[in-house]
Amino acid sequence: MTAPPVLFDRALHRWRLDRAAASYDTAGFLKARAAADAVDRLDAILRRFPLAVDLGARTGAFAEALKDSEAAGKIDTLIETDLSAAMLAGRSGPRLVVDEERLPFAPESLDLVVSTLALHWTNDLVGALVQIRRALKPDGLFIGAFLGGATLTELRQCLLEAESEISGGAHQRVSPFADGFDGAGLLQRAGFALPVSDVDRVTVRYAHPLSLLKDLRAMGETSVLVDRARKPLSRKVLFRALELYQTRFAQADGKVAATFEIITVTGWAPHESQQKPLKPGSAKVRLADALKTTERSAGEKPAP
Repeated sequence: MTAPPVLFDRALHRWRLDRAAASYDTAGFLKARAAADAVDRLDAILRRFPLAVDLGARTGAFAEALKDSEAAGKIDTLIETDLSAAMLAGRSGPRLVVDEERLPFAPESLDLVVSTLALHWTNDLVGALVQIRRALKPDGLFIGAFLGGATLTELRQCLLEAESEISGGAHQRVSPFADGFDGAGLLQRAGFALPVSDVDRVTVRYAHPLSLLKDLRAMGETSVLVDRARKPLSRKVLFRALELYQTRFAQADGKVAATFEIITVTGWAPHESQQKPLKPGSAKVRLADALKTTERSAGEKPAP
């Protein structure tokens, strides 16, 4: 089996998260939204999770959302992890520096794993999900959220066009993201049972495209592609991209829109007690009888 391609420079990603740690909360609105959604999903599940892990906790949005929710009593111990030690600094509770590509947890040791807006930076997303599934006890739960393919589509278009126009060629300046329809399929490939996937498309409005770039830097979400241009954008290309952005995506009040797509998935580590689809041919009642209709062969016309 061939190894997946290395798309992201994980060392650079760690460095950018370290740099962003002090200002992360100024632009943590997407993380807070995804964390609140994960807590809502957990609140609807009628069971307890003695030991839980938050992968890619950043500055603790999930723990904060959990604290003020009805689901708070469902978790006895929450371990917060992050690729960046700086993100975890200064908070109480169990914390652990962890690379999401190399999980340190023993097989079947966790009851719940939550990860919001961190896994889209892994080079092998399915491989990371397999590790999560193995770390969960049978019938353990995974709730995850990652950025989807429509994220930053406006910025991507403008950067590509501006660089092509001025330099005669363009580099990919915005990282690729998973397609919104792949969420449940990714969980199935990783061996999860009962997978569910939802897409939340968020439009954020900015006074100027530069404010978007500032937020991306504060989130630690700037591109870390291995195959990236080694030279930064020239001022001429950047200004042209910003001009295109304002021309094409300004709204009536002059503010510009930026799209973020959040794919949220839930899946369970397989267990014999879980519901399973019936085997083909095992039905005890014909569909035609259940629907009270007359069964006809293909191409057969109804009787007059």
